[in-house]
Amino acid sequence: MNPVTWFEIPVEDMERAIAFYERVFAISLKRHDMNGTDMAWFPVQEGAAYGATGTLIAGESCTPSTAGVMVYINVEGMDEVLERVAKETEVLVPKTNIGNNGYYAHIKDSEGNRIGLHGH
Repeated sequence: MNPVTWFEIPVEDMERAIAFYERVFAISLKRHDMNGTDMAWFPVQEGAAYGATGTLIAGESCTPSTAGVMVYINVEGMDEVLERVAKETEVLVPKTNIGNNGYYAHIKDSEGNRIGLHGH
């Protein structure tokens, strides 16, 4: 079993953040109100053995930052993803080879969070 089960990425403008993540990662997020907390959930594949899913989250105690815990999102076609990022915000660390473990990069999202990318 993987130890990470959920993540939350803080946002200030939910509409802007949803649009950013859907465009950059070519995914669909599902918006939810969880007892007054505005969330947009990432897709999940039930029964998948690798990885975790999570949400964008807006609220009083949710402050975007480039410091602190960083979430890595698995991507296919990292070069294309980084091209889409560069049109909207900034690539903080370019695609970097990590040998048999593939590649990683760091980006700044629409809200100012540092997000990691990982792919093979």
